[in-house]
Amino acid sequence: MKKQNFEIKNEIIDKAFDELKVKRPDAFKERLNFSWSNWGFGQEPLEESVKRLKKYGVDYIELHGNHYGPDLGYNIGETKKILSDNGMKVSGVCGMFSADNDMASNRNIQRQAALDYIRREVDFTAEMGGHYLLVVPAAVGRPEAYDDAEIIRSVEALRIVADRFEKTGVKAAIEPIRAAEVSIIHTFAEAKEYIKTVNRPGVGHINGDLYHMLTGEDHIPQTIVDAGDMLTNLHAADTNRCALGAGFLDLDRIIKALYLIGYNREGCFFTPEPLGPGGDPYPAMHGIPDGKRMDLLVEDTVRYFREREALLSA
Repeated sequence: MKKQNFEIKNEIIDKAFDELKVKRPDAFKERLNFSWSNWGFGQEPLEESVKRLKKYGVDYIELHGNHYGPDLGYNIGETKKILSDNGMKVSGVCGMFSADNDMASNRNIQRQAALDYIRREVDFTAEMGGHYLLVVPAAVGRPEAYDDAEIIRSVEALRIVADRFEKTGVKAAIEPIRAAEVSIIHTFAEAKEYIKTVNRPGVGHINGDLYHMLTGEDHIPQTIVDAGDMLTNLHAADTNRCALGAGFLDLDRIIKALYLIGYNREGCFFTPEPLGPGGDPYPAMHGIPDGKRMDLLVEDTVRYFREREALLSA
């Protein structure tokens, strides 16, 4: 029987991975850097979140970008102490872009809010030793476009603050998000074109998200391979946007693709962000989480991922 198209692409990934294991066994010496995006823990104190992650073997955290104003968000000194006391490192910061701070908005006050927000978060990321700031070109939770000039406005806005990334060494990681949640930049191809149009040295990386890639890409592992060095962070959740292993995501081939691009190196992270299904995930940041449920979510995800990674790398 003739193979389906995705099966043919799977075979290409499998063959390349098997060849890598034979030709370069040293490529598997280091494991993938496993992080966790903490904004899904809602209003839980940071120290509780950090202790949970360490308990289950997570060494990196992607911090909630919660500096929505000069008087808001994580205090630098307190945050550094919590991280240091618990042996936790920062992978990056998850930039949060709503209608209030929207680079693509047709209201200049909202675009200005986005620029001020980015400046605060880039500086905070650098202070925390983070590698990237996730940047969304338009508001999450606003899938309807204002007009056909959104990309033009977004590009112009990001250019204004692009030098901040270059000066601090923080990577601007553009995240493509599914069309049900944002109005522009839904695929890796569109993110690459957006980055090319911005055309600034500090803006050159992609933050992937497996949940969004399920609808935006025709083959997730091949998309990862094609992204190569541009990919610096990969958000992860299963097909139901829950813990890894709870759905039918082909995690093995995703791991294979990551090793094929040498993703097990400094500055590249695999970061679970299981938020549950729904059109607008942002309300999760305001809730009071169930600690036991969060424990199980982290434990199940870490165990399943490391299990699959170990089997493939053996």
